[in-house]
Amino acid sequence: MHRGSPSQMVPSSKVPHGNETISDVLVLVGFSYLNKLQILLFLVLLVIYLVTLMGNLLVVLLIRITPSLHTPMYFFLVNLSFVEICFTTSIVPQLLVHLLVEEKTISIAGCAAQMYFFNITGLLQSCILAAMAYDRYVAICHPLHYTTIMSGQVCALLAGASWFICISEEVGQIMWIFSLPFCGSNRIHHFFCDTPPVLKKACIDTSHINILRLIVIVLFIMSPFLLILLSYICIISTILKLPSRDERCKVFSICFSHLMVVTLSYGTALITYLVHTSNSTTESDPLIFLLTIVVSPVLNPIIYTLRNKEVKVALRNTLRMSIFSQNWRNQAMTSRISQSGGMNGTP
Repeated sequence: MHRGSPSQMVPSSKVPHGNETISDVLVLVGFSYLNKLQILLFLVLLVIYLVTLMGNLLVVLLIRITPSLHTPMYFFLVNLSFVEICFTTSIVPQLLVHLLVEEKTISIAGCAAQMYFFNITGLLQSCILAAMAYDRYVAICHPLHYTTIMSGQVCALLAGASWFICISEEVGQIMWIFSLPFCGSNRIHHFFCDTPPVLKKACIDTSHINILRLIVIVLFIMSPFLLILLSYICIISTILKLPSRDERCKVFSICFSHLMVVTLSYGTALITYLVHTSNSTTESDPLIFLLTIVVSPVLNPIIYTLRNKEVKVALRNTLRMSIFSQNWRNQAMTSRISQSGGMNGTP
C-alpha cells in the first residue's frame, strides 16, 4: 500500500500531460446533496448501526455460552455474525462522521484500508453462506454420516481456508490498485472508497484489474452461489421424498432461516450490482446503494433469533438465568446487610 506524497506514489512520466496527480487526500462527496437532511440520515444510520452491532454480538454470545448450540451450523453462524460486524464497521462509522462535518475527506491510506476490509468481508460472506448450505445438505441428505463429515476439524478448515484465501487475495488486489497513478479531481462521488469509483481516478488503462475483479467475483461470489443452489436442489429433492407433510415441513424449517439470509444477501448484492452498472448518475443512487449495504447485516441476526427455535430457547434460558442470578445476588446482599445490622445491635 503506497503512502506519502504523490511523487512517491508514481513516476511523473506515467501521468498524462495536463493532469495533476491526486494528493494524499480524497473527498467523498457522498450525501452532500441532502444538505440539512444529513442530520436525519445520521440519526437513522446510528440507530441501525447500533442495532446491527448489538444483534450480531448477541447471536455470538448466545452461541458461545450455550453448549447445545456448539454445532457446525452455529459455528459458521458465529463467523457470519462477526463478518457482518466487520462489514458494517468498515463503512458506517466513517460515514457517520462525514454526515456531521463539512470537509468529507479521507486519506489515501484510509481509503485503501476501507476498500480492503469492505472487499474481504463481502467475499467472506459468500463463502460462509456456502459452507452453511453444505452443512444443511449433509444434515438432511446424509444424516447418518453428519458427525463424521462435518467434524470440528472440517469446519475449522473450511472457515480458516475462507479467511486465509480472501485476505491473501485482497492484499494483492488492493496493493495493485493503489500502485496506479491517480490524477484529475480528488472528488469521489460515493460515500465510501468502493473499487469502481476509485479506479475511475486512475490515469492509465485498468482493464487488467477489471479482469482480475471479474475472476474474483466468479470464484468467491458466483461459485459459492452455485454451490448453495446445488445444495438446495438436493435438499428439496430429499424433502419431497418424505412420506408425510409434517415431516417435510419440519425438515424444511431446519434450513428456512439460512435460505432467508441467502436470499437477502444475494438479493441486496444484485441490487448493488445493478446500481453500479446502471448508466444513471442520479443523486438517489448512493442512497439505494446504502440501503443494500445496511439492510442485510441488521436483518440477519433478527432472522436467526425470531425464526430459529434453538436460538430462541437459548435466549429465553439466558434471560431466565440472568434474572435468577440477579435476584439471588439481591437476596444475598439483603441477607448480609441484615446479618451485619444484627451483629451491630441494630434493632
